[in-house]
Amino acid sequence: MDGESAVEVSVVMPCLNEENGVARCIRTIRDVFAREDIRGEIIVADNGSTDRSARIARDEGAHVVFEPLRGYGAAYLCGIRHAAGRYIIIGDSDNTYDFNDIPRFLEHLRQGYDFVIGSRFKGTIHKGAMPWAHRYIGNPVLSGMTRLFFHTRLSDIHCGLRAFSRTAFDAMRLQMVGMEFATEMVVAAINNDLKIHEVPINYFKREGVSKLKSFSDAWRHIRFMLLFCPVWLYFIPGIAGFTSGMLVLLILSGGPVFFLGHLWDMHPMVFAAVLSILSYQLLHLGIYAHTFAVEQGFLKKDAFITFFQRHFNLERGILAGLLLFFIGLCINILIFAEWFHNRFGALYRIRESILAMTLLVIGLQTLFSSFFISLLSLRRKA
Repeated sequence: MDGESAVEVSVVMPCLNEENGVARCIRTIRDVFAREDIRGEIIVADNGSTDRSARIARDEGAHVVFEPLRGYGAAYLCGIRHAAGRYIIIGDSDNTYDFNDIPRFLEHLRQGYDFVIGSRFKGTIHKGAMPWAHRYIGNPVLSGMTRLFFHTRLSDIHCGLRAFSRTAFDAMRLQMVGMEFATEMVVAAINNDLKIHEVPINYFKREGVSKLKSFSDAWRHIRFMLLFCPVWLYFIPGIAGFTSGMLVLLILSGGPVFFLGHLWDMHPMVFAAVLSILSYQLLHLGIYAHTFAVEQGFLKKDAFITFFQRHFNLERGILAGLLLFFIGLCINILIFAEWFHNRFGALYRIRESILAMTLLVIGLQTLFSSFFISLLSLRRKA
């Protein structure tokens, strides 16, 4: 295809029983192409419609492709695979988004941005366009989690009107087939250091029946974010639990403590020991997950993994594990020696025994985890 006839912009829309809105969307896009002299194409990815959506889209001049695997992401991935444009703009086919905004998105792409996303909250949400729970609870909470987990300033990560370059799409390597595709795209753009811009837009009441399932779809987004953010899933609760557990364990190992009007004795110490062990295991799971994700390319190498790789090696892990195990073993040997000296009579060293057993478990965990972490970090020679 020569330079004069090459497609610059591909507009991709998913479609599942959208006969009430798809024609109007296509006409708006065609008008924009003509008015702005844009060399573009319109692709409708039909996701199993049982109404006249596909026929209407084809009659309106769109290129209709079919994706039998149900899912928001599956439809988009299918449509984008068939797109020929240098730039790709995606949006729903239910008239919730105004495709007259295409030139605004395209302007930022031409200026060098890799990924442009709309913001309904910085723009105008028209009456009836978004349920109250989605507007004031669901979307703000999920967008807030994304800002917290992935250090972004985006105000509306679930806005469906987006634009990106072909190069950016290839770099993101998107795979999710469900609603979490929207979150995956934002996270992938951040992790690949793409140049991102947010554009205020209008959001209108949809035409047709909504396909959203509020709770299940929200959980899919949350699940995806947690899987791709081991810091919040593993490290923060692990560090908090291990630090507090060991602190209480060490304090109570010297005897009961009167605190907050109560006597803290043996039962809190047992709880602290269990909390320490479980939290330490959680930390190791986080290291496994983070190391694997970085080595497989799911996450970029961040400050944590850089610090960890700089200071950790198998030998240091073995040494630390053996040291902790040896301390716990020595405490047990001293307890046994006292018991032996008393001719195996009554013995009241429960506090010391709890501390020793905790150190034994943590030491063994450190020792064998070091081998596993080193295995995860191995790389094949090219």
